[in-house]
Amino acid sequence: MQYIKRAFFYGILTVFINSVLFCYAVPLHVLLKILILFLLTGTFVYYNISPSAGKFSAKKHKALFSGHELLLASGFFFVLQTGLYVYFAAIRYDHVLILIINGIVSLLLAFLLALNGLIRVFAVSRQLSKLFRVILLLFWWMPVVNIVLLSIACVTVLTEYKFLVKKYRLNEGRKEKKVCQTKYPILMIHGIFFRDWKLFNYWGRIPKELTDNGAAIFYGNHNSSLPAEKTAETLKQRILDIVKETGCEKVNIIAHSKGGMEARYVISCLDMDPYVASLTTINTPHKGTPLAGGAIEKIPKKVFSTVGKGYKGLYTKLGDENCDFLAGVNELTPEKCAELNEKIPDCEGVYYQSAGSKMKSSSGAMFPLNAGYAMIKPSGGENDGLVPTDSMVWGHFSGVLQSSGKKGISHGDMIDLTRKNIPGFDVCEFYVGLVSGLKEKGL
Repeated sequence: MQYIKRAFFYGILTVFINSVLFCYAVPLHVLLKILILFLLTGTFVYYNISPSAGKFSAKKHKALFSGHELLLASGFFFVLQTGLYVYFAAIRYDHVLILIINGIVSLLLAFLLALNGLIRVFAVSRQLSKLFRVILLLFWWMPVVNIVLLSIACVTVLTEYKFLVKKYRLNEGRKEKKVCQTKYPILMIHGIFFRDWKLFNYWGRIPKELTDNGAAIFYGNHNSSLPAEKTAETLKQRILDIVKETGCEKVNIIAHSKGGMEARYVISCLDMDPYVASLTTINTPHKGTPLAGGAIEKIPKKVFSTVGKGYKGLYTKLGDENCDFLAGVNELTPEKCAELNEKIPDCEGVYYQSAGSKMKSSSGAMFPLNAGYAMIKPSGGENDGLVPTDSMVWGHFSGVLQSSGKKGISHGDMIDLTRKNIPGFDVCEFYVGLVSGLKEKGL
């Protein structure tokens, strides 16, 4: 049905886009031509306002699919008109002025379709990169190049739409089951050099996916960089506040990167084990990372100090009561992690589990993770751009996650940092699996 509807509109719009040529070449009464043009104009306006929006009622679904349809239509007409004008050139069509006017009109109308489609997809798509958007806006007018760009945009948007539809169906099918409704709420603890901001969630789309499936989510709200013993004080109070607020008795902690070390510290050294049902660490450097040691050794002290001061000034303005760049990096060295592990043995009654991921090449992430991967690989082996995979193991280890694509899964991908869909790996569904697993254990 979708293809029939598309072919119907394309046929009508083909005539409208070539309306100048149509009016000149077709021998009809002028009033009939005006009536036909009026109907064609109405169809064009209708198609712009209400192209096919797919099968789902959600605004994002509609905007993506309708935007895809408009981009596809504009690309079709760019190709059609190019072929048509090549044909006219080959037969040496005499009425050059008519062709020029018709060409300008058809280009503008095809551009209106493309512009409408771009507005829709730019507003809601998370998979079209900013760089690609700029390139598309700059070169939409260039023959052949615009077709290539529109084709890439259509494929990307349609893939995103299909991903959202699959996710929608999956969540609708298990909505009543509340698969993430654990006995105890989830406390999510971020890693180093970040904050729990409302405008930019450290965990990307993950928290919404968990809450949509029944989870109760809380955040650590701790500083971006401090030694674990200092950060743990904030986390201790946060746990006590959640227990008091909800009456839940305990929490399940999910911690990423250095946050996993801080969570272990608060459990073992600040007597929080009675209030913690489980700890899940994600890509945590339990044994440290050679990248931290290398940074401290190779970077001149003056440079390190300058970076630290700039970092402190920025994050103080962003909400940190205190931060220590050097201490934060220093605590990630293998030597410091080994010392810390001696202080924070596992506590009975707390379920410990961990998971990790790895990149497949330096092209698997942006700077600095791409550089980190290359620096760690020779001596540390497989890694996620920051942490070697063998350092991620603690408690029950669910294994090293991989994707079907060529890039692998980076340290940032494990928290949905870029909000990009990764072929062969659904990060949100991974966390749903983690939390539903806690529910099955009665936690």
